[in-house]
Amino acid sequence: MNAKLKTEKGLLADTAFLQDIRRQMMRFATLQLSDSNQAEDAVQEALIGAMKNADSFGGRAAFKTWMFAILKNKIADVLRYKQRTVNIGSFAHDEDDEDVSELFDRKGFWQKDERPVVWGNPEAAMREKHFWRVFEACLEHLPPKQARVFMLREFIELDAGEICATMELTTSNLHVLLHRARLRLRECLENNWYLQGEKS
Repeated sequence: MNAKLKTEKGLLADTAFLQDIRRQMMRFATLQLSDSNQAEDAVQEALIGAMKNADSFGGRAAFKTWMFAILKNKIADVLRYKQRTVNIGSFAHDEDDEDVSELFDRKGFWQKDERPVVWGNPEAAMREKHFWRVFEACLEHLPPKQARVFMLREFIELDAGEICATMELTTSNLHVLLHRARLRLRECLENNWYLQGEKS
């Protein structure tokens, strides 16, 4: 076992690391499951799974990423089980249905002040810890339904049919919500990272 791999596995014995990652995992799971008890169960199972299977961690991804992959699988299992056993209509909330027309003019073109800017080197930025803090803050400021749909698609990696069943959405509603979430995330990242963060 190389030294880096051994060090990353040793994080499971680091109380500060475990408290921090558990907090992040709880926030992520609660957003997806809309139930703190189910989120707690999923996080506990993921942490236990990571401890039991630490020897299978091969170092191909960051240790934190590996732990979140375990959590994503637990959340996907819960969501699929709920689809089979429960009516989940209570998760859909119309108050999140926001208008993004202010971003565009009457002809459908970007407003001058809202036009996307060139992002420089996104791959390099994604490796920056600060970028992910800004991204997380932007995600938290999305309307709840948009944030949940975005996370189900991009992080939990459910397909469109599974998301529509979970959220009781039509395919067209799903695409609208994803489009709005991506527009808002792009705008927030431009304003708080690409126009400011890279200069600081």
